[in-house]
Amino acid sequence: MDQGGQKDDLWLRRFHEGVDGDPLLVCFPHAGGSAAYFFPVSAALSGSANVLAVQYPGRQDRRREPPVDTIDELAAAVFTALRGVLDRPLVFFGHSMGAVTCYEVARAIERETAVSPLGIIVSGRRAPSLHRTETVHTRDDQGLIAEVHSLEGTDAGVLGDEELLRMILPALRTDYKAIETYRYRPGPPLRCPIAAYIGDSDPKVAVSEAAAWRDHTSASFGLRVFAGGHFYLGDRPAETIKAVSEDILAFRAAIA
Repeated sequence: MDQGGQKDDLWLRRFHEGVDGDPLLVCFPHAGGSAAYFFPVSAALSGSANVLAVQYPGRQDRRREPPVDTIDELAAAVFTALRGVLDRPLVFFGHSMGAVTCYEVARAIERETAVSPLGIIVSGRRAPSLHRTETVHTRDDQGLIAEVHSLEGTDAGVLGDEELLRMILPALRTDYKAIETYRYRPGPPLRCPIAAYIGDSDPKVAVSEAAAWRDHTSASFGLRVFAGGHFYLGDRPAETIKAVSEDILAFRAAIA
C-alpha cells in the first residue's frame, strides 16, 4: 500500500498471520527500539490478535533513512500508514516514547476521521500533560550510552560492541530528542479507553504520573503496576501478555 508517496510496509511489520475479525494490535517501540522488539508479543497473541509493529526510520532495514526527530512527524507518518486499516478494530500498545507516539496517533485518528481506536495501552510513560525537563539527547555518546545502560533495556552485548553502537547511536539520540522536546498541546480527551502500565521501580515515571493518563480520556481508564523497572515487560513477558489480552477483551466488550 502506498499513500502520498509513503510506503506503508516500511512503517508497519507483521510477523505472524492472524485470524480475520480479530483486532489489530499496533505496537509502538521505545526510544532506540525497533519493530522486532515486539516479535514475542506477536507470537504469543497470534491466536487472538493481528499484531502489527511500527518500524521507525533509522534502524535495522531502514538504517539508511534519516531518523525522525519530532513526535509530531512520527505520529503523522504512522497515521498515514494506518489509513488503509481504519475500518478494522484497532488497539494501540506503546512503550515509553511509543506511548506518547501512539497517543498522538489516536488523537489524529479521532480528529481527522469518524472512527476511534478500541483503546490504547500506554506503558512506562507519564501522562503527556506532565512535563519534565530532560536533556539526555544533548549528552556525548558515553553519556547517552550510560543512560540506556541504566534502564537495562538494551542487550549488554550491543552496548559493548563499538561497531553496533555506531550504527544505533544516531537513531537513539534522535529518538531521545523527539521525546524530550515533545510538548503536549491541550485538546479534547480521547473517546476511547486508556490502560496505563508501569513498573513499580521505574526511574523514569512515578505511579502517580502514570495514573494521570486518566485525564486524557472521556472513556474508562485502568492502571496496572508490575514488579520491575522501566523495562518490566522484558522481565515479565507472560504477565504483560496476559494483561494486554485482558485489556483487548475489555476494550471490545465496552462497545459490544
